[in-house]
Amino acid sequence: MGIKFFIGPMSKNIVDSIIEFQTESKNKVGLIPSRRQVDYKGGYSNNWTTKGLSNYAKDLIIMRDHSGPGQGQNPDDGYESLKHDCNHFNYIHIDPWKKYPSFSEGSKWTLDMIQFCLSKNPKIKFEIGTEEAIRRFEPEELQTLLNYLKDNLSKEAFLQIEYLVIQSGTSLSSNQNTGSFDLKRLKKMVAVAKENNLKSKEHNGDYISEELIKLKMNSGLDSINIAPEFGLIETDTYLNDIKKRKDLFYKFWEICYNSKKWVKWVRKGFDPIHEKESLVRVCGHYVFSEAEFLNEIKSNFSGIDQLIKINIKKKLASLHRVINP
Repeated sequence: MGIKFFIGPMSKNIVDSIIEFQTESKNKVGLIPSRRQVDYKGGYSNNWTTKGLSNYAKDLIIMRDHSGPGQGQNPDDGYESLKHDCNHFNYIHIDPWKKYPSFSEGSKWTLDMIQFCLSKNPKIKFEIGTEEAIRRFEPEELQTLLNYLKDNLSKEAFLQIEYLVIQSGTSLSSNQNTGSFDLKRLKKMVAVAKENNLKSKEHNGDYISEELIKLKMNSGLDSINIAPEFGLIETDTYLNDIKKRKDLFYKFWEICYNSKKWVKWVRKGFDPIHEKESLVRVCGHYVFSEAEFLNEIKSNFSGIDQLIKINIKKKLASLHRVINP
């Protein structure tokens, strides 16, 4: 059985938990580092570089999530990042759609990025398409994209595409999945993947019930990406103790507030001053590697890493019981 769950490496504790869980359970789990989390010059997740994460998590399958233009910390075309991804990761999610949402431009960028990657590493494998929050696709468009790639890639090159992103109604905001699930849409998109001998994968699988995950997978979905939900498990582990100490809670909020990393994840009208706990729960994972957090917050909680890993592995075990009752 292939990998069913790909998890965002939001922190060192999450990566350590996945390594331990895979060793203990024999269930394979993939990592999906975004360019903001991990990149060739580092990222907010443990300050890992692309090579650094690859060396650290050498027994895990790693797929670059959302490679391409406009996906990093600073505006760029994504190609310098791709050079490193090709050398160190197993898969690359080709995603120009944030900057180039028009079908013709996005398709051409997808083709060019695949060809560039194969020139650096002929064995690298790919995921194509994107999530609904970036650009909505119709099933017919996915087939048209695949036809375009088949027509313009060699047979050998096209076979390096292994995953197709499908969309059945997922969207994240303020630690909730605000999407509206559409079973018919899922089945149509899964059918496109299967007709082209590809695996189907959905992004933003956070904060949905295990019953819904089971329904999706029983309906043909091969894999799901989950990221912020695991960061929240770590944040909540801290909050369970920090809320008892108002000085530490306020400092945690202040670090998060000043980072401004919470802005894109909250609803319109969100009040960061009066909704301090909500802000911390959305933003906490972004600051775990910052010196201020390590020195002023984490230093007060000896042994918390072990408790965090226990909580994360509980979630991983619960997810895998959905597919292995």
